[in-house]
Amino acid sequence: MAELCVVPTGDLVPIPDGLSDETAAALGLSAVAAWMSLTWRAGLQPGEQVLVLGAGGAVGQVAVQAARLLGARRVVAVCRSPEAQKRATDDGADVVVPLHDSDTPADLAERLRQALDGGVDVVIDPVFGIPATAATHVLAPHARIVNLGGAASESATFTSASLRSTSASLLGYTNNALTPAQRRQALTEIFSHAANGALHVAHTVTPLTDITSTWSTGAGTPASRPVIRIGTKPNTTG
Repeated sequence: MAELCVVPTGDLVPIPDGLSDETAAALGLSAVAAWMSLTWRAGLQPGEQVLVLGAGGAVGQVAVQAARLLGARRVVAVCRSPEAQKRATDDGADVVVPLHDSDTPADLAERLRQALDGGVDVVIDPVFGIPATAATHVLAPHARIVNLGGAASESATFTSASLRSTSASLLGYTNNALTPAQRRQALTEIFSHAANGALHVAHTVTPLTDITSTWSTGAGTPASRPVIRIGTKPNTTG
């Protein structure tokens, strides 16, 4: 964290009018991960059904909104806290499925069946573990599961039959695999939608002068990103 840093010209992305620096920072690479998981890795097509696991986190929040923007016919979100569940509904999820600490894969899979309109075409998975296992029980033919994190667990259990019976694809994702051009294009599209109010991430803004207390107490939560503001008031020049 610093007031100034050196960045290659090719990595710069203009911030459009109407989008604050704080909102752009909150979206950041988490928004890129959600956007590219849906478009580049999953190849989401208009009219498909999307399941977002871990929808309370930054990636999940963007994935719910982005799936709508990209033409999904139905978006189902899985969240743990009541606050995250409400936010997912506000962000455009058709149904929000609660996740409980006591859930087994079978428990969660049953609730997913009730929430989904048939099998799910695309699963965005930042959590892995039990939610990912449950998702394999509700797949449509040729479904794509995109994993980009292990917030719930570093392991999940899949049966051969659950993948073979639907000819499903299990895909990994990391922002590190993107070319600079892909990253720049993704951010350009994300910022364009954000400037129109269609993409956002819950965040709290903290001035750099308070970074010591912020760091020691732990700013934000998984559902609200901490954004460090440089200076005494927002920089609106982009």
